[in-house]
Amino acid sequence: MIRTLLYLILIAMASCSRGNKEQSAYSSISQDDIKKVKLKDLTDHEIDLSQFKGKTVFINYWATWCKPCLQEMPSIESAQAVLKNKNVVFLLASNEEPDQIKRFLKKHSYTFQYVHLENMEDLGIQALPTTHIFNTEGKLKFSETGSRKWDDTASLDLITKIMNDHEK
Repeated sequence: MIRTLLYLILIAMASCSRGNKEQSAYSSISQDDIKKVKLKDLTDHEIDLSQFKGKTVFINYWATWCKPCLQEMPSIESAQAVLKNKNVVFLLASNEEPDQIKRFLKKHSYTFQYVHLENMEDLGIQALPTTHIFNTEGKLKFSETGSRKWDDTASLDLITKIMNDHEK
């Protein structure tokens, strides 16, 4: 019994990462294909990511059970507030059931646009939290696994740089 419990704890720790940074590893998403990300709103309607063409898209992949995910949420909310008048969209994507995400919503007062991720495995996401930032052309410009303080100067500068990055 103890051996099984230790095994489960190790699996949980491996899948919910704090510091496994992979800034240059773009999972299995090609650099020009935001279209590979399959999202639905919490009422089960598909989200057409082409509606965000011309905007920087920040997608944070998270789960209700992931402590590092929950710990970085205040900094994501703060970054979203700092950049609210900028050309950036923040999406928080979980592959958990929409009802579970809705229960989380009721307990927390964040102002995020929560979405349901349909294809985590196809994207090659192996640990949470993971964040992808796509530029205004829909090209993946940043990928990182692990939590981060998104409202510190370096992170805000990173997002701003991507917002100003236009493919020629």
